[in-house]
Amino acid sequence: MTFKAEYIWIDGTKPTAKLRSKTKILADGAELPTWGFDGSSTNQAEGHASDRVLKPVASYPDPIRGGDDLLVLCEVYDIDGTPHESNTRAALREVAERFAEQESLFGIEQEYTFFQGPRPLGFPEGGFPAPQGGYYCGVGADEIFGRAVVEKHLDNCLAAGLSLSGINAEVMPGQWEFQVGPLGPLEVSDQLWVARWLLYRTAEDFGISATLDPKPVKGDWNGAGAHTNFSTKAMREGYPAIIEAAEALGRDDKPLEHIRNYGAGVEARLTGAHETAPWNAYSYGVSDRGASVRIPWQVEVEQKGYIEDRRPNANVDPYVVTRLIVDTCGAALEKAGLV
Repeated sequence: MTFKAEYIWIDGTKPTAKLRSKTKILADGAELPTWGFDGSSTNQAEGHASDRVLKPVASYPDPIRGGDDLLVLCEVYDIDGTPHESNTRAALREVAERFAEQESLFGIEQEYTFFQGPRPLGFPEGGFPAPQGGYYCGVGADEIFGRAVVEKHLDNCLAAGLSLSGINAEVMPGQWEFQVGPLGPLEVSDQLWVARWLLYRTAEDFGISATLDPKPVKGDWNGAGAHTNFSTKAMREGYPAIIEAAEALGRDDKPLEHIRNYGAGVEARLTGAHETAPWNAYSYGVSDRGASVRIPWQVEVEQKGYIEDRRPNANVDPYVVTRLIVDTCGAALEKAGLV
């Protein structure tokens, strides 16, 4: 007997990487081996030296094929055994291990937009729908578009064992969100990438595409982000660590360093309108969705909890955003003795 293993990896496309996958047939009980692929077809090699290596790092039950079949998330390596330059997971792994004692947790809110052909789902041909306002967490066929896909995607993610904590319709027609976590930095990033793969694959069966474009419709429409909720053990136990983390994200050259790595097209989304702060001005505040970083109201009341970095784009690489936040906040909390 055999089973199917769908090997999934992140390619080298710039400025925003794409997901790739292919199927390997294995004998029942077999361990997941390393595998190879043509890197010249994924922007990860040149044709004269095209071999690249897939190393499995996490596996999940395949909710689409069922049975004993698996989804296998992989890191990409060069043939000499070193991580490929597109392998951002390897860099996160080092930072996560360095600050492991701080017990960082993340919850990432992944926004996305469905398209039917060239138009967002719910946009009439040759025009625009009613202005945004009633679509957010709405109900009814006049305001909600794509729910069947969303529900099937949720079921697939849960069947795969992913730690989704919720879904909701977003501010623009055809725009939705799912949340992953709370989990450690490596786990939340792995699961977000697999949840994205399942989103694209699920939508295939409905003849619909999904995009992580941060500004899928120009003009007076909300963009799509990946709001990143973060805490350490010290933050979950006391308010001084909350303030220190929020301050650390705004010190020195940190705001610009983070913005440069928070997803292509971030300037088009972070305009200071549509529940965003300007991309070139850092701020934080309690219950302030117009700030770069929001401290939820209950965190101030309880004097402990987490912060929400509202700047990352929907198309951000979760391995990068979690690495930057753990590195910046972890070092600051360590220096301040708040660990």
